[in-house]
Amino acid sequence: MGGKTAIWLGYRIRRPEGLDAAALVCRCSCFQLGLQGGQFPKVSLRGLSSAAPTTSTMGLELYLDLMSQPCRAVYIFAKKNNIPFQLRTIELLKGQHYTDDFAQVNPLRKVPALKDGDFVLAESVAILLYLSRKYKAPDHWYPQDLQARARVDEYLSWQHTALRSCCTRAMWQKMMFPKFLGQPVPPEMLASTLAELDRCLQMLEDKFLRDQAFLTGSHISVADLMAITELMHPVSAGCKIFESRPKLDAWRQRVEAAVGENLFQEAHAVVLKAKDMPPLMDPDLKEKLKLSLQCLLY
Repeated sequence: MGGKTAIWLGYRIRRPEGLDAAALVCRCSCFQLGLQGGQFPKVSLRGLSSAAPTTSTMGLELYLDLMSQPCRAVYIFAKKNNIPFQLRTIELLKGQHYTDDFAQVNPLRKVPALKDGDFVLAESVAILLYLSRKYKAPDHWYPQDLQARARVDEYLSWQHTALRSCCTRAMWQKMMFPKFLGQPVPPEMLASTLAELDRCLQMLEDKFLRDQAFLTGSHISVADLMAITELMHPVSAGCKIFESRPKLDAWRQRVEAAVGENLFQEAHAVVLKAKDMPPLMDPDLKEKLKLSLQCLLY
């Protein structure tokens, strides 16, 4: 079998000949579902009012799919802070982020994406900080104090290669692969992923939450939004991650109260209903998704 072995997040992955390491990481991006441009049939966003191209006079536009953890964080932040925006829904499981129309908005073909007049921004953390600064959100979201801000930055830097990875794999291995794609997952693989998730949760408690009300101090910050939206991924798949962790469960309740129960449920309605999604019937799309998401099976 051709190819080379690459290391990604501490795991070995077979790398096909001709695919460099940077491309491999790009394929394994959880935001993009690992899909390569051109794999999906061409789908135009024209005719979809939620995603149609707009002019710079439209004001702030957020391109989101609430199945995505970072999209939910951006959505909650904007709603909680009364930031006016037009929601442009981009459905990842339909490949809408790979259409030519969306590429004109974000050449990275990822969500979330922000369009503010002629200014376009990608990446969830960058978007959260942009919104915080532009709309002068209350200081606790991203503090001015040097060390308090550094604590928020510390968590935001850690979560990309820790909680994001294991929460995404837990949801896909436990629910989406077998139920949505009809692909069985070896029990030992799922057990290993859930064990890694448990270790990440312990680190979240020991390193970041400690004896504080929130991850970086006594008030909620963007770090808490990024964390809670990640954890709702395995929760949506039936993982009882809070039952044996009273400290983490108390934190979850504080975050939900700070955000507002209605907004919290609104943001997570899509992912919490994912377990009821019918199996994907389109054979071409199913095979392309299976191929592109193999990086989540380790």
